[in-house]
Amino acid sequence: MSLVNLVVTLVLVGVGLWVINTYVPMDRKIRQILNVVVVIFVIIWLLYGFGLMGNMGAMRVGG
Repeated sequence: MSLVNLVVTLVLVGVGLWVINTYVPMDRKIRQILNVVVVIFVIIWLLYGFGLMGNMGAMRVGG
């Protein structure tokens, strides 16, 4: 992942979230849930992009 792709993606996600928060009428609690979900998704995406989080498909739960 190049730095330019990273910055462009973060800017687009931020602008998209701002547009949704500003122009889409919704309850405050739903807006907070949406913001938290987007932030968690972006953090996980960044962890994958920087190689700090490995392939989750290789994990096994149980025996």
